Amino acid sequence: MNEFKKFISKGNVVEMAVGLILATYFGVLIKSLVNDIIMPPIGMLLGGVDFSSLVFVIQPAVEAEGVSEIAIKYGVFINTIITFLIVSLAIFMVVKFYNKLKERVAKKEAVQEAAAPTPSKEEILLTEIRDLLKKR
Repeated sequence: MNEFKKFISKGNVVEMAVGLILATYFGVLIKSLVNDIIMPPIGMLLGGVDFSSLVFVIQPAVEAEGVSEIAIKYGVFINTIITFLIVSLAIFMVVKFYNKLKERVAKKEAVQEAAAPTPSKEEILLTEIRDLLKKR
């Protein structure tokens, strides 16, 4: 139980949970963007097609017998593909931005390290003398 407490109290787990929650709602947001904003104009340009209603019926519904329709919903699949492409593009752009930011920070740190003054020969010699005196 203590091991689990240590694991759950680490910052990485909390960050991962926050990331998962944000990713879930980001997916919902993108799905709404595709279904409610992008696909209606595309459908209108293609002759008033509603992609979510595009189906290939394998077996029609028979209400008298209580048999429901069996269909391949390829329009929903097209929406899902477009959603995937948008999410992939967004993730790519976030990772690209993160890598550039990380690169800038690394360059800034390298410049700061290079700008750090190196001690003169006298300072090095005095440091060595001080260390020798401390040992006595």
